[in-house]
Amino acid sequence: MNDATGRGKTGFLGPTGTWSEEALMANTALTEEDTTPLPSIADVITAVAAGDVAEGIVPMENALEGSITVTLDMLAFDVENVQIIREIDHPIHLKLIAREPLSLDEIEKVISLPHAHAQCRRFLRERLPNAEVVAANSTADAVRMVSLSDEKWAAIGSNLAATSYGCAVLEEDIEDYPGNQTRFVLLSTKPAPQDLDSAYKTSIVCTIAHDQPGSLLKILQEFAHRFVNLTKIESRPSKKGLGDYVFFIDVEGRKDDQQVAEAIKCLECKLAKVKFLGSYPVG
Repeated sequence: MNDATGRGKTGFLGPTGTWSEEALMANTALTEEDTTPLPSIADVITAVAAGDVAEGIVPMENALEGSITVTLDMLAFDVENVQIIREIDHPIHLKLIAREPLSLDEIEKVISLPHAHAQCRRFLRERLPNAEVVAANSTADAVRMVSLSDEKWAAIGSNLAATSYGCAVLEEDIEDYPGNQTRFVLLSTKPAPQDLDSAYKTSIVCTIAHDQPGSLLKILQEFAHRFVNLTKIESRPSKKGLGDYVFFIDVEGRKDDQQVAEAIKCLECKLAKVKFLGSYPVG
């Protein structure tokens, strides 16, 4: 049962109007009463780990700008009891938003999440070359800031944010490339149910004890020999020093599928550490 503290609810990157909230509401049966906004991605993950919320949704990867590093790093290094229980692929169509209608040449600042700015580089360069680019904690927070100011500012955000804060959409779909999507993941301290009739993905983080020739090949061979398909492999700094990395790996299949389970078991024997991030329905 939900309560006023947020326990039992699903946390998302706030404030109201973020892409995280839009993805959550568009792809689940949750209502506003079932959710609670939190100040940052790190706060969402920490709240899940502490049991302050039952579940949390965070962005994992964007089709244009790649992985969301704070999400990867926190799951790899900062929490031990949090698992991915579902992924959601949600289309991202960015809007240029202002408190009231403005011509583009009047705009002095463009405020948004840095990832959103990066997805609109060409638009900003060609259409707003003189506007100052300013970072915000989220696209929704950027729209909220613009809604409260009398200055000639604009934000990059969603239709949901524009509606939530009573703002005007100046330009539609300003992202540089069509087909923009973000992969969100739903997190919990409880594992996802293993539905045999659905397609699943399993995610792990591999830590190598000592960098040496063939280290990555040893990992890949365990899956290749068993015909397990990898959908993603990515390196991230281990936080121990330059040139030291961990590897994030997503594979098709459930953790209990024989071939997947055998591959992970062999890796646990060969590597310094294999951290399980979840086995969950694909987006």
